[in-house]
Amino acid sequence: MPHAALVLVGCLFLFPIVWLFMTALKTPEEIFAVSPSLLPKHWQWSNYADAVSAIPFGRYMGNTLLLCAINIVGQLLSAPLVAYSISKIPWKGRGVIFSLIVATMILPGQVQLIPVYIIFSKLGLVGTFVPLTIGSFFGAPFYIFLLRQFMLGLPSELIESAKMDGASELRTYAQIMLPLLQPPLMTIALFTFVNTYTDFMGPLIYLNDAAKWTVTVGLQSFLQDHGAQWEQLMAASALVTLPMIVLYFFGQKYFMKSGSALTGFK
Repeated sequence: MPHAALVLVGCLFLFPIVWLFMTALKTPEEIFAVSPSLLPKHWQWSNYADAVSAIPFGRYMGNTLLLCAINIVGQLLSAPLVAYSISKIPWKGRGVIFSLIVATMILPGQVQLIPVYIIFSKLGLVGTFVPLTIGSFFGAPFYIFLLRQFMLGLPSELIESAKMDGASELRTYAQIMLPLLQPPLMTIALFTFVNTYTDFMGPLIYLNDAAKWTVTVGLQSFLQDHGAQWEQLMAASALVTLPMIVLYFFGQKYFMKSGSALTGFK
C-alpha cells in the first residue's frame, strides 16, 4: 500500500513533464484541440529543430553553463573553507561570525536588489557576468550553514591525529576534511547548478546584451517574438529541462554516501 501511494504521487509529479515533452511533438491543431490527447497523432520531431533555429539556442545554453560552472567552482572553493574555520578551528568570536552569517539568510533578495545594482553600476560591471558570479566566491550563507553542521558531526580525532603527525591546518583541511565532504559538496554543486540554471531575474537585470543572455531570458524573448508558436516553445522548454533531469540521475548516487562519510572511512 505505501508503495502504491508513492507511485501515485510520483505519477502526479511526473505528469507535467510528460505533457511538456508530448506537447513539443504536436501540431498547433492538436495543441488547441477541444479534446486534447496526451500522445500526439502526428509526431512533429521538426519542432525541436525549428525551436533551436528560431533563437540562438546554443549561445544561450553556452552562457548558462558557463555561469553554472563559475558559480559551482566559487561555492566549492569558498563555502567549505568558511565552514571549516567556524566549526573545527577554535578562535575567539567565531560564534558571533556564524550568527551574522545565519542572520543574513533572513534578508530577502528583493531588499538587496537595488543597493547591489547601484554598486555594480558604479563599478561599471552591469552588462557583464561579474554580478552573476562574484558572490559565489564569498560563500552562500545556507551552504556555509549546511557544511558547518555536517563538519560538526565528523570526529575531531581525525584532525587531531593529522596535526600530531605534523600536518598543517591547510593540509589537514585538504587531505582529511575535503574527502569526507564529498556528499554535501555534491549537494551544494547540484543546488548551485539548479539555482543558476533557473535564475531569471539576475540575467534579466544585469545582462543588457542579447549575446550574453541565458536560456531563461532567451525563452522569455522567444515567447515575446513567437508567442503563437507554442509547439516550438514547448520544444525549447523541453530541451532546457533535459540537463536538470540528467543531472538529477547523475547526482543522486552521491547522496547515498552521506552515511558512510560520517564514519571517516571510504
